[in-house]
Amino acid sequence: MDVELLSKNWVMKVRFAPSPTGYFHVGGARTAFYNWVLAKQAGGAFVLRIEDTDAERNREEWVDGIQEALTWLGITWDEGPFRQSERMDLYSEAAKSLYAKGAAYYCVCARDDVDARNKAAGAKPGYDRYCRDLGLGPDSGGALRFRVPLPGSTTFSDLVRGEVTFDHENIEDYILVKSSGAPLFVLANVVDDIDMGITHVVRAEEHLPNTPKSILLFEALGAQLPTFGHLPVLVNEKRQKLSKRRDRVAVEDYRKLGYLAPAMINYLALLGWSPKDDREFMTVEEMIGAFDISNIGHSPSFFDEKKMAYFNGVYIRALADQVFVQECLPFLAVSTWWHGTDAQMASFLRLAPLAKERVAVLSEVNELLRPIFESELTYDAAAVEKEIVNSANASVILAEVKDLIASLDSFDAASLEAMARAYAESSGLALRRIQAPLRVATTGSKVGLPLFETWQEIGRTQLLDRIARFC
Repeated sequence: MDVELLSKNWVMKVRFAPSPTGYFHVGGARTAFYNWVLAKQAGGAFVLRIEDTDAERNREEWVDGIQEALTWLGITWDEGPFRQSERMDLYSEAAKSLYAKGAAYYCVCARDDVDARNKAAGAKPGYDRYCRDLGLGPDSGGALRFRVPLPGSTTFSDLVRGEVTFDHENIEDYILVKSSGAPLFVLANVVDDIDMGITHVVRAEEHLPNTPKSILLFEALGAQLPTFGHLPVLVNEKRQKLSKRRDRVAVEDYRKLGYLAPAMINYLALLGWSPKDDREFMTVEEMIGAFDISNIGHSPSFFDEKKMAYFNGVYIRALADQVFVQECLPFLAVSTWWHGTDAQMASFLRLAPLAKERVAVLSEVNELLRPIFESELTYDAAAVEKEIVNSANASVILAEVKDLIASLDSFDAASLEAMARAYAESSGLALRRIQAPLRVATTGSKVGLPLFETWQEIGRTQLLDRIARFC
């Protein structure tokens, strides 16, 4: 087939291949999004492949979690999900082929024996190629190792890092298949990439040392090499690599907190990459148009939860009031005081413009609405102590304002504010000074939504009852 026809039929095909050994990592979400964008730009295909060969660590719930998180983020797949556990025959055939070609050999060395030989010889750690030329066969019960060509080196052009070279002397004869018959990551990955026609492998930097091993396998199996790209690691505020044992890294956790998917994708996309015009806030369509993998930096990227929360707040404020209310409902549903009645919904909708300005994540709306709908108000004991019990003028302010509220002709936010301002002026006190004990007495807290709008929603009768408790 001529080159021109090949180029016409060529289709970019990328893959995202997570292991279901835990919750879906934010770094994995970024990797998936970059691959998905590359496929969209080229009119290619995005393949989802689940690397579930580690039966001891895999859980079905995490397989479901990966797919649910990707779907929530808007990352759809064109092919798959494929599961490596259902493709074992392919790996077995590839292993047999490599052994038959002399590209792999069987090894019966125990790790303790290797370590002992290295120690005795004063050699560096790692497999010493002891069984490389012993001619052991499948009946030896050993593991199958790849025969790394010596001497030699492997060089490839990385989409992010440029030209990278690995000396074969620093690559041990790595295991392809365990003595149990289970294939290892590097073999299964390469066989799948060949079988699925993957043209570009874009993955985390931690896989960079595996790349020369993969390339040697591609060559030994007579397959065309894909193009590789390795993304910088994500680090925390201490510049340590993000760890699921130490840091909050699960996409599911952020979703439960009330992050919006578009905000999260926007923020994650900028961890290592930025458009040429330095925009920060972009739609997915705009990111597809602007993304250039050659603009990704080499340095570790700081995953800043505070900045992501800021991004989320911007996206929340851009929501229409009705949409904001609907997005908050799953978070309100966990509160015993929320019943979703028409009256509560109407009240929330009136407060939506104010609430949007005061939350970074949707789950924070509960604390803003709680004082309005909670029948038995919960009080911040420290706030009560400071603003009411230990405040010289608090009891007088509460009693006098209570009488003023009771006598108002109109009970609405504007009338309540006018009354409070007039009282502050007549008493010679600053408005904020009279608001402090009133807010704690009527909302249980020192902070919240604007006080007079909150009072309007609480209602006159309940408002007076709350103030009377402290008079």
